[in-house]
Amino acid sequence: MSHPGLFITFEGIDGAGKSSHIEGLAAAFRTQGRAVTVSREPGGTPLAEKLRDMVLSDPMDALTEALLIFAARRDHLCNVIEPALARGEVVLCDRFTDATFAYQGAGRGFDLGVLSTLERMVQTGTAPKADLMREPDLTVWFDVAPEVAAARLAGARIPDRFEAQPIEFFRRVAQGYADRAAAAPQRFARLDAAQDRHRVWQQLTSVFVRKGWLAIMVAAQKGPQ
Repeated sequence: MSHPGLFITFEGIDGAGKSSHIEGLAAAFRTQGRAVTVSREPGGTPLAEKLRDMVLSDPMDALTEALLIFAARRDHLCNVIEPALARGEVVLCDRFTDATFAYQGAGRGFDLGVLSTLERMVQTGTAPKADLMREPDLTVWFDVAPEVAAARLAGARIPDRFEAQPIEFFRRVAQGYADRAAAAPQRFARLDAAQDRHRVWQQLTSVFVRKGWLAIMVAAQKGPQ
C-alpha cells in the first residue's frame, strides 16, 4: 500500500532537545514500514553542508547570512526533500524556514519582508505543482526557556557563533518561534521541552497518533535515552 510523502520539521532554540528525538521518530516510522529520510538545515547536501560551515563559522552581515541559508535550502529541496517526498517517504528535517525567521529575523533583527520574499522564491517551483510553495506538513516546536536551554548546552561542546550568542538573543529567537506558531497554528505542534526526555517523547508521539500517522503500539515504544 503506497503512502503520500510527509514533510515534518523540528524547530526550537539551541539546547531545546529536538535533535535527540529525530532518530527515535524515524525508527517509529520505519517500524510501520515507512521509508524515512532524516536531514538537517542548513545542510543536507554536499553543497549545503559547505554553506552550513560558512554560516556557522565565518563573520558576515545579516543579508549575506540569509542568502547563504536560502541558497542551501534551495539545493536541499531540489536534491533531497522533493525527491524523497515524490517517492512517498517521510522526511524529518532538523530545522527549516521557521528557523530562519526566528534566528535571522527575530534574533538578528533582519527584515521579515525580505525573508518572506526569499521564502517564496526559494520554496516555489520545487514541488510537482509549479505554483506551490513547499512548506512542512507539520512543524514540531520544542519550546523551552532560553535559560534552561543554555544550562543544557553549558560545557557540552565548543559553541558555534550562534550558540555563543548572549541569552537575550535567544529570548528574541524564542519569541520569533512563538510568532511563527501564532501565524500558522494549524501547522505547528508545540511541545513543552522543559520536561524530561521520556515525557517529551510521549508528547511528541501523541501528536502523530492523533494525526493517524503512527499506531498507538508503535508510539508506546521507548524513545531516545
